[in-house]
Amino acid sequence: MKGSPVALSAPQRKVVADTIRVVCQTRGWSLSALNVRSNHVHVVVAAPDPPERVLHAFKSYATRRLREAGLQEGTSQLWSRHGSTRYLFNDEAVERAIRYVRDSQGPPPKF
Repeated sequence: MKGSPVALSAPQRKVVADTIRVVCQTRGWSLSALNVRSNHVHVVVAAPDPPERVLHAFKSYATRRLREAGLQEGTSQLWSRHGSTRYLFNDEAVERAIRYVRDSQGPPPKF
């Protein structure tokens, strides 16, 4: 990480969550689980694109929307360079990932 850690505020988390939902809807991706925390984001999505491309779309659109909303300075870096991406090859793996994102992150974030 090049800069200081970023803690997303409740308004920022709401913009990120809303943006990820819109990106999925626009691109025809199936969003199964989403949890935007103060210092990271978990998403389970089915898409025909490689996970790295999906991650890039989420990061770039979320950054744009945060800046448009005046919730992020134009020059500061928000995301780490990459992120964890995984292929989920069967229904059991998808269900485990959904449960983890939905149930294993502590109380649901309040926006």
